Amino acid sequence: MYPASVKDAQVKFTGIKKVAGTLRNVQTVICPPSVYVGDLKKLVTGHRCVLGAQNAWTENEGAHTGEVSPAMLASLKISYVIMGHSERRAMGETDELVNQKVLAAIKAGLTVVLCVGERERDQDGEYLKHIATQIKIALKGVVKKDLSRVVIAYEPIWAIGKHALRAASTDDALEVSILIKKTLAYLYGKDGSTVAILYGGSVDAKNAWEFLMKAQVDGLLVGRASLDPKVFGEILKSADTIK
Repeated sequence: MYPASVKDAQVKFTGIKKVAGTLRNVQTVICPPSVYVGDLKKLVTGHRCVLGAQNAWTENEGAHTGEVSPAMLASLKISYVIMGHSERRAMGETDELVNQKVLAAIKAGLTVVLCVGERERDQDGEYLKHIATQIKIALKGVVKKDLSRVVIAYEPIWAIGKHALRAASTDDALEVSILIKKTLAYLYGKDGSTVAILYGGSVDAKNAWEFLMKAQVDGLLVGRASLDPKVFGEILKSADTIK
């Protein structure tokens, strides 16, 4: 829920676009608070740096005061929407609700960035079963032809924010990246390999390249570091060096 003013949002987006718009190997998606989407849409030029949304509801219209529908986002030519973010789940969103949102967003023509991840790691590996279950429930009803509209982002909740137990390692991310690929293969066969996988969790300019190279992921879901155009620009340039 940053920044606090539309002017600041415009400045940050413009700063990010200056770098993102020049990169050939990176697709940048900025997901601002919904109230800023209309204003920032006017600043989008080309396809290298586009807009997404942080959330959307399960219905296109109806008595759902305060919600934003997939159809509303689509009408603004928004391409992406984040679903199942850990902060939304902490507010009470269930896997089943995330599934309804995913289906509604795909039907509206949006690409879903589905967030999954464990709150803590146990020695018995139950967290792996938890993540696999999140994926299976969230993608229930999603058919193979719609996989091009699905991106999965792994965010280890225990490694995020000021209360993080520790920073996640590339080995942590690689383990779950492999799990996600196996789960997608179980659900969709070889078609599951077309789904892009992102890593998100305390990513900064120093570790971005390492996560991309060693964790077998296709991109990054950047949180706090994205609020500083200079730092975020360094992350983007680092990613751009990977062919």
